[in-house]
Amino acid sequence: MEESVVGRPPAVVLLSGGLDSSTVLAIARERGFEPCALSFRYGQRHVHELNAADAIVRALGVAQHVTAQIDLRAFGASALTADIAVPKDRSADEMSHGIPITYVPARNTVFLSFALAWAETLGSTDIFIGVNALDYSGYPDCRPDYIAAFETMANLATRAGVEGTQRLKIHAPLIAMSKAQIIQEGLRLGVDYAQTSSCYDPGADGRPCGGCDSCVLRAKGFAEAGSVDPLLVRFGLV
Repeated sequence: MEESVVGRPPAVVLLSGGLDSSTVLAIARERGFEPCALSFRYGQRHVHELNAADAIVRALGVAQHVTAQIDLRAFGASALTADIAVPKDRSADEMSHGIPITYVPARNTVFLSFALAWAETLGSTDIFIGVNALDYSGYPDCRPDYIAAFETMANLATRAGVEGTQRLKIHAPLIAMSKAQIIQEGLRLGVDYAQTSSCYDPGADGRPCGGCDSCVLRAKGFAEAGSVDPLLVRFGLV
C-alpha cells in the first residue's frame, strides 16, 4: 500500500461538513491516518454544508479534499434534492418510526462507491464514514448490517480485492455512539463545531432553522453533553 508524503497511511473520509462527519475526520487523523476528505455536490438544495466542509478541512489541516460532482436531483423523491417541504418540529417518537422524506435514496451507497474508487487509486485500505445507528432519524443506510454488507461487496468489486493486494475496511466509529458522546469526542479532538452545518433547511446565510430533525437531534446532543452549541453562538441564537 502506498503511503502519504508524511508517512501516514491514507484513508478516504466522507465529509459532508456536518457534525458527525467532521468528528470522524478528526478521529481518522488521531488513529494515525492521513485523511483524504471526499465531499459531494450532489444537487442538494443548499451549499452551506460544502462551505462548512471547506472550513473544517482548513481547520484540521487536511492536505487532500476532493468535491465530486453528481446530480441526484434527476431522481428526486427527497426533501433535500427536490421541491418538497422539510418536516419540522417532529417529536422523538415521530422520528423513531419510518423513513423520513429527508432520506436521499441510496445516497450512502453512491457516496461509498465513489470513496471505494478513490481508495483504490490511492492504494488505501481504509474508508471512514460518519453513520450513526442511534440518532439516525430512520435512515436505512446508517445501520451496522448495511456497513458490513458494503464492506463485503467492496472487497469483491475491486481489482485489488480480487488480486488479494488490498483488503478494504470501512470504519464507522460513531455507529454505536449517542449524539452527546459524538460531541464530547469531537470537543476532545478540537473540532470547531461553529464551522459545521447540520441543518436540512438553513437560511440564506447558513443560519440553522432549529426545527428540522437534524437541528433537533443536534440540540438534544449538545444539551445531553452539557455544552452550548457554538454554531448557535455564532449566529447569536443563544
